[in-house]
Amino acid sequence: MSFKNLMVIKAIVCLAFGILLLALPDMLLSIFGATLNGGGMFAAREYGSSLFGNLFLCWFARNADDSDARRAIILALFVYDLIVFFTLGFGYFLVKTPEVKPV
Repeated sequence: MSFKNLMVIKAIVCLAFGILLLALPDMLLSIFGATLNGGGMFAAREYGSSLFGNLFLCWFARNADDSDARRAIILALFVYDLIVFFTLGFGYFLVKTPEVKPV
């Protein structure tokens, strides 16, 4: 999987869950058996807005060349996603040796 593909997939997942958590947090989380009061609704919407931040970071950084900035983005997303599926993808790019492009 390429870096660009991983970033686009993560952006799409963040878009889908971000919209659901902002618009319908109680309905989405009821799938997992959770019921939300006012504080839970606020926390779910706060996380939904966080997903939109990740969405924009992933979308606008998807074409980043290998650099210190790209490594910082990969490290930040790796730590952020430490418990979920995307950890494997960002961990791969974190330890991957940079490719030398011919001039």
